[in-house]
Amino acid sequence: MQNTTLDKSTWKQIKSAKPELAILPWGATEAHNYHLPYATDTILAMHVATQSAKYAAEKGAKLIVLPAIPYGVNTGHADIKLNININPSTQLMILHDIMEVLNRQGILKLLVLNSHGGNDFKQIIRELGLKFPLMFISTCNYYQSVNERDFFELEGEHAGEMETSLMLHLEPDIVKPIATAGSGKAKKFRIQALNEKWAWAERKWSQVTNDTGIGNPSKATVQKGEACFNAIVEKVGNFMLDICNTDIGNLYE
Repeated sequence: MQNTTLDKSTWKQIKSAKPELAILPWGATEAHNYHLPYATDTILAMHVATQSAKYAAEKGAKLIVLPAIPYGVNTGHADIKLNININPSTQLMILHDIMEVLNRQGILKLLVLNSHGGNDFKQIIRELGLKFPLMFISTCNYYQSVNERDFFELEGEHAGEMETSLMLHLEPDIVKPIATAGSGKAKKFRIQALNEKWAWAERKWSQVTNDTGIGNPSKATVQKGEACFNAIVEKVGNFMLDICNTDIGNLYE
């Protein structure tokens, strides 16, 4: 089977490869309560990308996973120590330069596999789509590819039951005991429309949560993480396969 990850490939392997799709995992560097590491989003992005690509490659897809981008948009985290922010305009420039390379080399399909809630690539893709009209660029939030309630008891969006279970399955050696974690309790806006999600304003993270988590991790287990991860890989892997098998000059039916 083809080697699907660029960072573990050699020039001898790559020089004759003809990938149709490049996958760019995009994470973040930020605090995840007291029990998960700062690199959680990037670690999960890379696991999902590599295993989903392997799944798709076994079904005939020709693709390559690029090294993950470890920094995301953390503008609401300015006073959380060493939460590293890059602005959306910086993301646009990074993505532009990567697309320029792919476009020049005839790799015209790109999937940005996102692992961080603060990243939003839709407007960036709209702008870059005009710059590179021959390319097909898409994005997905892997954590929205499955219904969280099918696997977990407690809802949460950051360092809660879902992320903790995934990390317990994939990287148990770098997860601290759940007993050391904070409760992940988060304050809500006083403005109701913002809580209903049809209106939006950025949250100031240190004012919303005391432990940097949003979601209670106490019921996280390895078994839940494994079941959820396998479902994500199948869903995202089939998405990658569909992109590879679709003529970008004939996308609509």
